[in-house]
Amino acid sequence: MENNPSSSKSDRKFVERDRRSQMKDLFSKLNSVLPHQSSRERISRPDQIGEATDYIKNLQIKLEKMKEKKSNLTDIERSRNDSMNMGVKSSEFKIQQMGSTLEVVLVTGLDCQFIFNETIRILQEEGSDIVNASYTVVENAVFHTIHCQVDESANGAFRISEKLKNYVNGR
Repeated sequence: MENNPSSSKSDRKFVERDRRSQMKDLFSKLNSVLPHQSSRERISRPDQIGEATDYIKNLQIKLEKMKEKKSNLTDIERSRNDSMNMGVKSSEFKIQQMGSTLEVVLVTGLDCQFIFNETIRILQEEGSDIVNASYTVVENAVFHTIHCQVDESANGAFRISEKLKNYVNGR
């Protein structure tokens, strides 16, 4: 019976020695990743843990600030690209009928003049007479305004609108 208490006592000593050795290694690893202080004084382990905790908290704050800054810069870049490419990636149009007059407003990018040509072709194909066509350039977008005469029936404007939607969305 006496062997058991003695062996368990020595087992506990080995376990405790291993635990201390493992903790010492872990403290060394922790200390190695922290920025080194210029102080030559030896810092106690509780102070090392406190400094490590503060350092990690500061890193977390810096990380959050950098994520926020990245998000802001990404938003700025996206809005800059959107304004530079306005109308290039997607052309938009609006049709308004006032009696027999049809007004088509088409917004495109600077290099999308063929959409204007195709719009004129579709209008003529549907039997409308072009009265006036003008354009205005604002930054990288071109606003085309086309006035034409059509049948007073809503069907003509609807057919033109559908053909333009199919063309602009299908290209």
